[in-house]
Amino acid sequence: AVPGGTGMGLPAAVRDRVAAVHRGSALPERLRLYDGWAARYEQDVAALEYRAPHLAAASLAFAFPAPRAGARLLDVACGTGLVARELHRRGFRCLHGVDGSAGMLERARSTGLYQELRLCVLGREPLPAPADHYDAVTVVGALGEGQVPSTVLPELLRVTKPGGFLCLTTRSNSSNLRYKAELEAALGQLEQSGAWQKLLAQEVEYWERATTEEESTQGTGYISGVVYIYQKCPVPHLEEG
Repeated sequence: AVPGGTGMGLPAAVRDRVAAVHRGSALPERLRLYDGWAARYEQDVAALEYRAPHLAAASLAFAFPAPRAGARLLDVACGTGLVARELHRRGFRCLHGVDGSAGMLERARSTGLYQELRLCVLGREPLPAPADHYDAVTVVGALGEGQVPSTVLPELLRVTKPGGFLCLTTRSNSSNLRYKAELEAALGQLEQSGAWQKLLAQEVEYWERATTEEESTQGTGYISGVVYIYQKCPVPHLEEG
């Protein structure tokens, strides 16, 4: 069943807060917006019926070989911990998180789901982790216009173990289509170069409520999105002699 009503039924304040962080403001301003949004963030995304954390965690769990409890995961742009909650429900227990917003990290810390949380502005600085460190890396909701640049992909790959998994999402709404095309070109180039292989690219129709009529997919009141799962290629053994 299609949930009724359009994003136009969203409280105006929610629409404004969502629009503000997607407006492609300069980085310091955007981080300030996220800091200020932290306290209301989970209520707002519930109003948006934001399904990405659930969909991403379910996709990763499906691809991930058992056992999960000891696997080390990095939740990039972890926000308040929505993705951690979904991963935890699916048996992942060793979760590290990074985010550019101190306000968001404070909320994430209060969940008690992360073993480690670090402040890190992706695209500006490297991830605070050694190479080949994580069994899986997730970036849910942050790859988008005015947010994290698609140039971060090699850095995500760097901290992933050979054979490890990367779970990425982006939105398919009209104002993000240029970014999505750039992202998919970058994903494809890395695949052609043998850095990773694509396991899944799942288009999802009801990703979250649209905040404007123009963004809505064919008048449904929702925007669509996509979940990608990649596996980092194991280092090939050099032949002797």
